[in-house]
Amino acid sequence: MRITKMETFLANAGLRNYLFVRLTTDTGLTGIGEASLEWQEQTVRCLLHEWVEHRLLGADPFDIEVVIGGMIRDQYQGGATIMTAISSVEVAMWDIIGKACGQPVYKLLGGRAHERLPAYANGWYGGLRTPAEYATEARKVIDRGYHGLKFDPFGTAWKTMSPEDMAHAEALVAAVRGAVGDTAGIMIEAHGRLSVECAIQMGYRLAAYHPAWYEEPVTPNSLDLLKTVKDALTIPIAAGERLYTMQECFHLIQIRAADVLQIDPSHCGGLLISKKIAAMAEAQDIAISPHCSIGPVALCAALHLDWATPNALIQESFAEYDVPWRHDFVYGWNPLQHGEFLLPEEPGLGIELNTDACAAHPYQAHSFPSLWDNTWLDDFTQCEVSP
Repeated sequence: MRITKMETFLANAGLRNYLFVRLTTDTGLTGIGEASLEWQEQTVRCLLHEWVEHRLLGADPFDIEVVIGGMIRDQYQGGATIMTAISSVEVAMWDIIGKACGQPVYKLLGGRAHERLPAYANGWYGGLRTPAEYATEARKVIDRGYHGLKFDPFGTAWKTMSPEDMAHAEALVAAVRGAVGDTAGIMIEAHGRLSVECAIQMGYRLAAYHPAWYEEPVTPNSLDLLKTVKDALTIPIAAGERLYTMQECFHLIQIRAADVLQIDPSHCGGLLISKKIAAMAEAQDIAISPHCSIGPVALCAALHLDWATPNALIQESFAEYDVPWRHDFVYGWNPLQHGEFLLPEEPGLGIELNTDACAAHPYQAHSFPSLWDNTWLDDFTQCEVSP
């Protein structure tokens, strides 16, 4: 069996776009992946056709170590763009392998490792400002069955925060904790905003609300600074979504710079590398919770990883806080029911791409909103809640 064709499909999802990939083999089997990279989809698409495509054509989709490992070695410069392109076709190869074997991908990655797979919600807090507004919407999230929810309470902070801004951030967290009760997880997102000193000060204040984790409190470009924050606090630290190689993840694991590793299979090389990273993390008593802020194919891939990985903790989901037509992009199972993910049982990923839906929602140019400008609070986090 050989890969004979690679196609890409751009589709609009409101203020962002999704980029899907489909591989076809000489046996007629197809596999899909997702190459969405927050507002850089046209760039990734160009790279897929300029460089990745000719490396794939004629390859055996079972040869993931050689084909994907060779691309990671030969791309030379590294970074999110090329690793997203490579990750998308790696996932599509797994989809083909699963179909060829008549098995869902998670069974080929090690089999079912959990009885249940809980979800936490992201994207629910768009346009909110006051503690009362946060409390009202947070209750609605938990009423949907979610086991937790994530939000960034820090506004447009950069490195330092005034006493007033710190008090406001704490008030938002307090309101959410009060609204969701003691058992729901609250994940505090910082988007790498803060200096070490400010992150530690805020961490002391957040401890009273027992967050499930404090995410990317400092720049993702320095694991040493992250470890400094972790060592100073008693609350769990999460990070890793902006690490793009196995070696970077190994460094975080080796120095235990976080308690929860948020590898992103759509950006770090795909499912096989994610399994390797998860195994290294398990050896250091570090849980994983895959990052997934993009579309339905990427989420499906992350779920197969979760089900087959013993130290997978909980899975991020934007699925119900996205545009209403998100689910139209794929045929197959709806993975989320009342805050928990269902086990996929169809061969491969268990979904197929709906190219008609992609064509019905054509690409629209958008630039990445600055997380240090007030417009991100109105636009970037604003969502249309799916029914």
